[in-house]
Amino acid sequence: MEQRPSLRERKQKQAREQIVEAAFALFAERGFTEVTVSDIAERAEVGRTTFFRYFGDKQEVVFSDEQQLLDHLAERQRALPGEAPQDLSTALEQVRGLVLDVCAEATADAEHYEMHQRLLEQNPELKDRSARKLQRFAEVGEAVLLERGTPRDVAVLAAQIAVACYQAGSRLAGADAPALAPAVDLAFGRLDVLLDAQPAHPRE
Repeated sequence: MEQRPSLRERKQKQAREQIVEAAFALFAERGFTEVTVSDIAERAEVGRTTFFRYFGDKQEVVFSDEQQLLDHLAERQRALPGEAPQDLSTALEQVRGLVLDVCAEATADAEHYEMHQRLLEQNPELKDRSARKLQRFAEVGEAVLLERGTPRDVAVLAAQIAVACYQAGSRLAGADAPALAPAVDLAFGRLDVLLDAQPAHPRE
């Protein structure tokens, strides 16, 4: 039986959600650079100490759903049926489905996702941090593939290519939440064509 969150855990979740909601509202009203941690804490009706209990700085609020997405990615990857993929094509096909699941989860709140994307486009420091954080998804995907028994060269390539397909799809979709998953799927599809066009045996 699934254990119900305690009152303390529910209050912590509520406080965190209030901070995220307040921050995104302020970013929309004033722009990211004009909003301070104190502004966010005041709007969320929490103290600065409470803010820093959940976020290291205001940039981290923009990526508030990252850990949840990472956790869900790892859970779904570990739960995949069958043996671990041993070749790149099979690994990419598995990872493709997982990346599309992440896209669906990330865009479930379309308004939040679209605001997130606009913030990245308008603020180079957030765009840089986003690129670094995407590597965490590659590292998690690689680690789980290795854990399941996929050869290291296949695990590394599949994880990095998957992130590249996500980045390409994200760039094509822009801030249009419904367009993200189809654009990412298109990137994987184009990759399939390239892989199918390769010779069966590498040149000596």
